[in-house]
Amino acid sequence: MTSSGTIRAGMGGWTFEPWGTSFYPEKLPKTRQLGYATRQVPTIEVNGTYYSSFKEPTFVKWAKEAPDGFVYSLKGNRFVTNRRVLGEAGESIMRFLGSGIAALGEKLGPILWQFAPTKKFDPEDFEAFLKLLPDSQDGVKLHHALEVRHDSFLTPDFVALARSYRASIVYADHARYPTIADITGDFIYARLQTGSDDNPDCYTPQSLDAWAERARIWAEGKAPADLKVVDPENPAADRPRDVFIYFITEGKVRAPHGAMALMQRMNG
Repeated sequence: MTSSGTIRAGMGGWTFEPWGTSFYPEKLPKTRQLGYATRQVPTIEVNGTYYSSFKEPTFVKWAKEAPDGFVYSLKGNRFVTNRRVLGEAGESIMRFLGSGIAALGEKLGPILWQFAPTKKFDPEDFEAFLKLLPDSQDGVKLHHALEVRHDSFLTPDFVALARSYRASIVYADHARYPTIADITGDFIYARLQTGSDDNPDCYTPQSLDAWAERARIWAEGKAPADLKVVDPENPAADRPRDVFIYFITEGKVRAPHGAMALMQRMNG
């Protein structure tokens, strides 16, 4: 058994107009941007899968474009999570997972299920949703992450529910949304959303140092002492976990640089 999980930092997507000058080399064709991006960071969170449907040839292409060891995180389609009754999402989940995502193979990372800020915690309905999430798709193991954005989820009941289904609660570094640092799955998923375009590396050097230390603690299987948990009476078991950290939302122009700067800290 390894003493530490793998730490990966990346950004949301690879197509963003300002990156044409702030991140990508001059005159690099857009058709080569994905190949370039996947060699600067070890992971990317794909936002497009939330809004649109893709077919297997696209996932095959993404897999071929990225080097060995690279991992894509896919945001689950909005038709799954943007509904009044989550327990009725079965058909939409099957359609999304069966669209060809398994073609990514070992390059398929966590599936991010993002819920609207207006979505409140309904224990029975949320459990009905979790029961619909399969452990694998076409022979490829699936890992599920839950990003909730309503204060009603700040309860030990939600933490216990997520843990019972081995789903990881997303830690969101956000100006308004609730932060839940409880470890509930076999991996860590953090979304850093308070950066700034004024910072060359999205976050300040001091903040990046702090996130690097938290990432190391998470990877070793422990919980950072400076992040607030909802249920301190029931901590997760200590064991190595892979860590996924994404720089998104605020400071997006410099997000790739934030991910690269964090990885530089991880690699010494």
